[in-house]
Amino acid sequence: MALEPEGNALRLQDVLSRPGNQTCADCGNPEPDWASLTLGVFVCQACSLLHRSIPHISRVKSVQDTWETSEVELMAAVGNNAAKAKYEQKVPAFYYRPTHSDCKLLREQWIRAKYERNEFEFTEKQEPYSAGYLLSFLHPLCVPFPLQSGYREGFLWKRGRDNGQFLSRKFVLTEREGALKYFNKQDARDPKAVIKIETLNATFQPAKIGNPCGLQITYLKDNSTRNIFVYHSDAKEMVDWFNSIRAARFHYLQVAYPGASDEELVPKLTRNFMKEGFMEKTGPKHTEGFKKRWFTMDDRRLMYFKDPLDAYARGEVFIGSKENSYTVLAGLPPSTQGYHWNHGITIVTPDRKFLFACETEAEQRDWIAAFQRVINRPMRPQEYAVEAHFKHKP
Repeated sequence: MALEPEGNALRLQDVLSRPGNQTCADCGNPEPDWASLTLGVFVCQACSLLHRSIPHISRVKSVQDTWETSEVELMAAVGNNAAKAKYEQKVPAFYYRPTHSDCKLLREQWIRAKYERNEFEFTEKQEPYSAGYLLSFLHPLCVPFPLQSGYREGFLWKRGRDNGQFLSRKFVLTEREGALKYFNKQDARDPKAVIKIETLNATFQPAKIGNPCGLQITYLKDNSTRNIFVYHSDAKEMVDWFNSIRAARFHYLQVAYPGASDEELVPKLTRNFMKEGFMEKTGPKHTEGFKKRWFTMDDRRLMYFKDPLDAYARGEVFIGSKENSYTVLAGLPPSTQGYHWNHGITIVTPDRKFLFACETEAEQRDWIAAFQRVINRPMRPQEYAVEAHFKHKP
């Protein structure tokens, strides 16, 4: 009996090495070091903390602890692959599956959706894509996901463009009109803004917005970027809105690219920004002096704002590919003056040079790496049209 704990430890390591068990069952983080004894899955430390928030569903234990024989046998009998086959039977293609780098809200609601609400399991009375299945996603007060009706409406707290206050606004997502609309007054007939699904992006920004459910919605108007910032006090409600937007985008892209597979379309539904942060910049003549601005790298658009929560970008820079004579260099031209941050970056385009300065060497390194990833990627045909628009901006 004295050897039993050691034997269980060896057996547990054997179970951990099986296919599927070498990454977190919920976020894909490698080498999970915790397990749910009730669900039979191996998870990373970050996800184990979220499992602790549903103790009536999941009881977690470190793989470094002493394990009972019965506990090891349960993990051996289930494991991550079998659990996913059960709990992720009917995850729609558009539904966002968070990774370890995503915010806590997305990861927690994914875990609760799977294990607490059983949103993705078939029941005996429920067939795939039945009305019951489609309605199973819904908050009791919400209308169906676009997958069923293409329509959703509700109230979100939206940040005012001028005063920065968050006010309750009615939002309507209508796939038939291909738009997300919001209204400044509850009984208003005409929307304050109509956001086309075609250019719509949504990304969670809890730290930037200052709310754990903070969502940034970005869209193009007259080919320039616009931002709105929203949140809802109910975490599930906010994630449902996010996935509703993804569903609407998914169906729009299915029509726009009829031959494309789900695997090709899903990465286009929403995107996180490649890099954000403060840099200093100067004007086109390089004699205007440097000003501190908030920069966002969104695909090939480098945008800069006076404040991170500004609705409109002060300016945008198109970043093309190396085949089209775009390069990024560390440092600034020797004659440059007017900057007080010492770590410069020069972006060379076919038409001019853009000069930036970072506060730290680490920030300079991260920005250069982000720019290099974009420049190393060949331009798609539609991106040439975007580049041409930038060149002809007044």
